Amino acid sequence: MILSHLSNQPQFRYLKQEECHRKFISLLGAKWQKAIAFIYIRNETLFVAVTHPGFKMELNYNKDLLISVLKQLSSLDTSCEMMKADKIAVFHSKYRSIVEEKKEESTVPYYSELATTDFKIENSDSDLREKFEQIKARIEEQLT
Repeated sequence: MILSHLSNQPQFRYLKQEECHRKFISLLGAKWQKAIAFIYIRNETLFVAVTHPGFKMELNYNKDLLISVLKQLSSLDTSCEMMKADKIAVFHSKYRSIVEEKKEESTVPYYSELATTDFKIENSDSDLREKFEQIKARIEEQLT
């Protein structure tokens, strides 16, 4: 209730706009969500910043889709009535998408043991012979 009251204050109106921008982006497909870095509306124009120049061309071809989603959002969600735009401008931005991509956790690669226990110990030193026997035992443990 406190957060709702604070977000209705005039100095925090940008929080509501940002929430509506996030809703708009979430209504688009996963591909477009990754492509869009941020959006804003100024003078009845929706400005869409994309993360890669290739997405700019694709979004230019799909401007009608963006306008229809925006109109549906503004008509169905009363908190997003201020999101009205007649034109769309798509531009490339150096910033990343607001949709966070989950990074794959890298694991430590495990390799199979390449050594074998087919070596002979031809030394008369008992300490050295004992060390070789320990090495042989460790290799056998890894093979099983």
